[in-house]
Parts: sequence; structure tokens; C-alpha cells
Amino acid sequence: MAQKITKISRVSPATDSLDSLILPLTFFDLRWLKFHPTERIIFYKLNQDSSRESFHAVILPKLERSLSDVLRHYLPLAGRLTWDPQDPKPHIVVFPNDYVPLTVAESDADFSRVSGKGLRPETEVRSLVPELSVSCDSPPVLSLQVTLFPNQGFCIGIAAHHSVMDGKTMALFIKSWAHICKHGTFVLPERLTPCLDRTVINVPASLDAKILELVSFFSEDKTNLRSLKLPPTGDISSDVVRVTLELTRENIEKLRERAKSESSRSHLELHLSTFVLANAYLWTCLVKTRGADVDRPVRFMYAADFRNRLDRPVPELYFGNCVFPIGCFGYKAGVFLGEDGFVNTVEILSDSVQSIASQDIETVCELYIDGTKSVKPGTQTGSIAGSNRFGLYTSDFGWGKPVNSEIVSIDRNEAFSMSERRDEPGGVEIGLCLKKCEMDIFISLFQNGLKN
Repeated sequence: MAQKITKISRVSPATDSLDSLILPLTFFDLRWLKFHPTERIIFYKLNQDSSRESFHAVILPKLERSLSDVLRHYLPLAGRLTWDPQDPKPHIVVFPNDYVPLTVAESDADFSRVSGKGLRPETEVRSLVPELSVSCDSPPVLSLQVTLFPNQGFCIGIAAHHSVMDGKTMALFIKSWAHICKHGTFVLPERLTPCLDRTVINVPASLDAKILELVSFFSEDKTNLRSLKLPPTGDISSDVVRVTLELTRENIEKLRERAKSESSRSHLELHLSTFVLANAYLWTCLVKTRGADVDRPVRFMYAADFRNRLDRPVPELYFGNCVFPIGCFGYKAGVFLGEDGFVNTVEILSDSVQSIASQDIETVCELYIDGTKSVKPGTQTGSIAGSNRFGLYTSDFGWGKPVNSEIVSIDRNEAFSMSERRDEPGGVEIGLCLKKCEMDIFISLFQNGLKN
């Protein structure tokens, strides 16, 4: 696949009144300070006006203009992270003339294949997201790339610093940008207008120091603990492939009935949500993919949304992070490898999800810190990114809803992505990246398990 860059733009917010904006990072932001960027691609098929000339004359100007308009509502995305010596924690700072870099590229790849859900080389997908410059001590928080596939379609690639926004906020930004682009207005409806007020995050101030201590504990640069440089990520191996699988509503219901029949507990004691059932099934397949070393330490991670879990609820449209990692620690692979592996995982995840409701944020934080520090070298770690509740398939920029949406950053670790299904309600779409030899095993386990 050949790809060339045709243009690099600097898109500033469409406002004349900005002096400067300074937003402190909150407790929920700080955990992701040294985390790799969140990367996503959204693919759009063009049935008409798909020529190179039409793209540059019509589509690209609309995308750039609407991006400038939406940034007036999402000003922090035009800024940078800074950590001044006198400040106890980093801030997002936006100055006049700050901007979001927008790279425009062109690819000769087969759009249908790259945007499809079958096996694809991950290197091809990754080339469609921009690099986020994170090697300096004042990194930008957002970078965008629009790639044209002449006479086929285009995609929007997004790379964002995770300490600036969680998945829910990113989805809100994308839907807001799409709304302004499609309707030709700079006004957002209330359902898309973000809340930038940081005082709505009501957690004890002492937790900031605890999380920063944990970030320092795992930092590779012990000589400069205030450095905002992210650790290097390395190249993606050429034998890593990506696939998008589906669990239909019927699949989920069958997994629910299986959990009820196989568990010794009353189903009234179990939290049998789509999230728990899907992740229990995926995690069981992934552990089995890695083989039968029953004593191999394993852990599973997910991010819990705390917007409705704090003493004072946080607005649903809050801009920033309001998720915190939850870990299922202290298990060995044998728990998940046998015939009872699925129901064991359901019970573990069910207990974990239900426990969050009865714990305050201080307890959740302490459990996470203790569990993270106790992880042994060589532990197989799985995690989940995204949600089936973000509604990204409604993001119509004026050329129809997306044909696919992928979280690219799952290729940096053993992680699944999750989203709603595009064409039917219920169930979930699951993204996964593995080496080809492992992917073949995983797909076989995934498909045969559903048949049985």
C-alpha cells in the first residue's frame, strides 16, 4: 500500500476572544499521564463526489471549516500539556493562535479491504492515524489525519493524549464535529455541548498525590519525574493482523443462558450484562490461545465510568477523563482454561463490576495501586477499550454513516476494542490485534465456542 502526504494544515478554533485557557488535570486524568495515545479511525464510503478533484474542492474544505468551528466548543483540544515547576500537577494550556495539526494524505489501497472487518495487516491500518508528538515536555493533545482513497472513500484518523479525554469524550467530540460539518452551523445542540467545568470532579485532593506516585513508580525516567514524554512504543511487527468480530444479540443471550446454567450461584446474584458476558467469553478465548500453562499469572483490566458513581454525579457531557482502571488481579491461567473457564470469568467480572457500586473512590484507588504494584513479571494482561454505548456509527459528516470504526491503539498491548454493531441493534463488535499464528487459534476458539 502506497501512501503520500498531500497537505498539512494548522486548524485553529474559530474564535476571536481567546486570551488563554488553563485547565488543571484531575485525579481521573492523572492515571493516563504516561499512557500511550488513544488512536481511532472512522471510515466513510463515498458513493458520489469521490474523485480527487471533488474531495479537495468540496469535502476537505468542509472538514477543515467545521473542525475550526467545533474547536471553539472544545478549546482544550487546541492546546498543550505543561507542568510548570511551581505546580503540583500538569495543566492543559491553550494560547491564542494555538491549533490542531491536520495531515491530509492519499492512499492507493483497496478501501473495501482496509475498512472491512476481515483479517488485515495492522501496519496498513496504523498508517492511517497521525503521529502525536509526545517526545517533548509540552506535547500537543490532539492530532488528526484525513486520508483519501480516490474514487472509493476517505477516513479520519485521530490521535489524542489519553490524559486529556476518555473514550466517551472522544466520541462526543467526533459526533459534534460531524453535526457541525453536516448541518453547516457552528452552534451545537445541548446534547452535544461539552461541560468544561473541572470543579464537578469531587474526589479527595490526597488522591492526586497517590496517583502521581504510582505514575512515578512505573516511569522509565527516574531522573525527571515531571517529564511529560511518553515511553517509546516501538514498531508494529509485520505479522500482526487485525480482525473485527461480532457477538450478535442472539449470541449474547445464549452466553447469558449458559452462565445461568453453569454457575452454582443464583442468576440473581450475577451481573449478566452484555459487557460482562462478552468480555468473559473473549478473555477465556484469549487465555486459551496462549496455551495450557496453568500456572501462568494473568490479569484482566477494564475502565469503569465514574460519572454516576461519585457522591456528586458528574454531568454526562463532562469534557475530560472520568474513568478509572479496574483490575482483576491474582489469578492463574488454569482458572480460565478448563470447561468451567467461561463461567469462572463471568463470576469474577460480575463480582468486580458489582463491587464498584459499594466502594468509594478512595478504596477503588487503593485496590488498584496495590494490585498493580503486585503484578509479577511475565503476567498475561488483557484489557478492553471502547464501549458499545458510544454511538459512533451515528457520526454522519454529510456523506452517510461510517462503514467501520476501529480503535487502533489496541495494537500496542493485548487488548480488545468494543463498540455497538453497525447495522443491527444489540450485541457488540470486537476488535483484536494478534500475530497471525495466534489470531488463527483465537478465531477458531471464538467461532467453535459459539457453535457449541
